[in-house]
This record gives sequence, structure tokens and C-alpha cells, in this order.
Amino acid sequence: MQDKTGYRTIAGTCVAWAVAAAMSYPPPAQAQPKDAPKFSGVPKYEVDPLWAKLPDNWVVGPLGGACVDARDHVFVLHRQEGLTDAMVSVRDRFDGAKDAGKTRVKAPPVMEFDPQGNLVNSWGDAKVLGNYLHDCQVDKDGNVWIAPARSGFVQKYSHDGKLLLQIGKSGVFDSSDGTAKGKPLNSDAAQFFGPSAVDVDPQNGDVYVADGHGGGNTRIAVLDKNGTFLRQFRLHHTEAEKNIEVPPHCMRLSADGLVYVCDRLANRLQAFDKMGNFKRNIDIPWKNYTAENEDLRKYCFTAWRTFPPCTLVQKIGRGTSAVSVEFSRDPDQRLIYVVNQNQREVDILDRVTGEVVSTIGHGAGLFFQGQLFDAIRAAVDSKGNVYVAEDEGRRLQRFKAVGP
Repeated sequence: MQDKTGYRTIAGTCVAWAVAAAMSYPPPAQAQPKDAPKFSGVPKYEVDPLWAKLPDNWVVGPLGGACVDARDHVFVLHRQEGLTDAMVSVRDRFDGAKDAGKTRVKAPPVMEFDPQGNLVNSWGDAKVLGNYLHDCQVDKDGNVWIAPARSGFVQKYSHDGKLLLQIGKSGVFDSSDGTAKGKPLNSDAAQFFGPSAVDVDPQNGDVYVADGHGGGNTRIAVLDKNGTFLRQFRLHHTEAEKNIEVPPHCMRLSADGLVYVCDRLANRLQAFDKMGNFKRNIDIPWKNYTAENEDLRKYCFTAWRTFPPCTLVQKIGRGTSAVSVEFSRDPDQRLIYVVNQNQREVDILDRVTGEVVSTIGHGAGLFFQGQLFDAIRAAVDSKGNVYVAEDEGRRLQRFKAVGP
């Protein structure tokens, strides 16, 4: 772990243009439940912007995910490949003489924070972990499972970063030619194309992998605790939905034995039993914020990165409403937390009815504290606090539960 003599927050590592862009938008309101929810006991939230602390010479790029262990320690995935050398060194222009002589370095791929936001460990070799870290989950034994979405494997690490198991060969994809350019095969095999999520059944150690990122495979693969292939299943689409693509973008196992999967392009969750039998849909509300002007949309998705802000970029680019899924930590897992990328918020749903009972992070802007830009993952601790990792936003925000 790096020397911890000086600190700053992950939110503070956002590139300077993000701060400049934020000036165009009004300050955010604190995240609150929607008016008069029917569901009782839904927490209220307020953003805790200074929670996560980092050595002040670390530079953070896009984040790929977050997960929480039994001690409420938060693991954060950092996509180092999203930082060029120029991006690392450019901070010197803004930090000035106060940090003169310090060498800027990329933050490690995996960072662990205690409940107070102190960095207690960091580890990972980006070349071993694979590209585009997309999901992590901590199993009942405290091991950390990681899915890199632009690699053909998933990995199991000890709590402190020792590689214990890899399922799938490095440099090989489940495709017609073994590369990412080949035709996806969805093989009955322990090799993947674009693993987007991973979870472990606490009862028998079976490993569930959502293999559906980047136009590749479209399946949930199930393997035993040693990585031997057992079975697979796909999202459930009716004949009327046959033209909707079926990439499973997220996945979590509930305590009552269901597998919840993000049917991302259909803007919903789907629930299955562990054998892959379809049980139900849960629609995630969304509004089309995409401008009809396709040329303007393309312009903003390229130009804003270097010359911000493109006017109302959040209404020009459209995400999807089901990007990640997590459950509350109570025994019944009463609440589902879903990153609704299209709405720039985290939706909190009653797991029984599927009703949205609260939201976090919604608002007109993008870059102020409490607002969300390109959120990729929302993780929840035992006290109901929510940790939101942002890809292009390049920050981790903690939303503290402050009571019903």
C-alpha cells in the first residue's frame, strides 16, 4: 500500500474540466425519497463527499465497480487503462507548488476502504486482472471475485489480493477464433467473452457469471466452486421482444434463491431460479432524454471530453435504466438498488412489488456532489449506506443513510 502521509478524496480526483462543467448547473438537492411512498422504512440519504481518502499524489480514472464485505469495508475497482500518462501529469498544472516534487501515479486497480473512509489496503496488477474491470463481489469467506469485461475470464482473490483461482484462460475468448473479434459462441465451457458480473452461491460455492458485455456472449454461466462448467441460461424474451438484444449486464443472487439479471436493453430486471427458469420481470422506469439530432449527439459524445460542457449533455446521451443491481442487507432483502443510467440516479425498489420507492442522485446537473454522471455500480453496506462508482464521472460517492 502506498504511503498515506497526504490525502484527498476520490471525488477530488475528477479532472478539472468536470469542475468547470459543474459551474453551468445549479447545486443539487439532497437525495430524498419520493413524496409519500407507500413502502415504509425507506431511508433518507445525504451525500458524504469527503468520505473516501486517498494519498494526494494518486490519480483516479474511470471506476468500474464497488462491492462491500461483511465488515462494511468497500472495495473499489479502478480502470487504469482509462488514464494516459498525459492525464496523470496534467494535475500538476492545477495543484501548483504545494505538491511540487511529488510523482503522480495511477491509483491501484483495487482499493479497500474501512467504514470511516480510510484507505486500508490496495492491490492488483492491471496486466493480470484484465481490461475494463466491471464487477466485484465478496463471498462468505471474504474472498474477492472480479469480472473484467474485456477479458475471457473471472478471478478469485484473497481479501488481501492473492490470486486464488482463475476461471477461463487469459488472452482467450469464447469465440470462433478465440479473439474478441470472433463470432460469440456461448459455449458450454468455462471460457467467457465479456464477463460483466460475478456472484457466488453461499450454500454450495457455485459461481454465476453474467457473460454479456460488449456485443459478445448473451448468457448466465454457472460453474462449480472449482471452475467446472455446470450449465447456462439466457434472458427470457417473448416473440414480440425477439428484436431486443439480450446482453445480461449485471447479476446478483438473492438470499431466497433467485438470480436477478439486468436485461439492460429492455430496461428491466429479470428474475430466475438457480436452474434458469424465468420467474418475473421488474420494469425500471425511464424517459427518453436523447435528442433527435443524431449529428449533435455524436458531436457531444466526442467533443465534450476535451471542450466541456456540451449543452445539456445528459439529455443528449442516453443510457439504459438497468445497469447494476444490489439488495439491502436486511434478512428479507426488502429493497433492490438499481443504477438507472438513463435517469442519472439510483432507483430503490420494493423487491416484492417492484415499485420505485426512493431515488438517489437525480437532478438536472452532472458534476456537483450528490449528482451522478455515468454511474456504473451501486453497492450497499449493512447500515444502508450506498456507494456509487462512476465511470466517466471518475469518482466514488457515498450516500449516507440518515433514517426513514
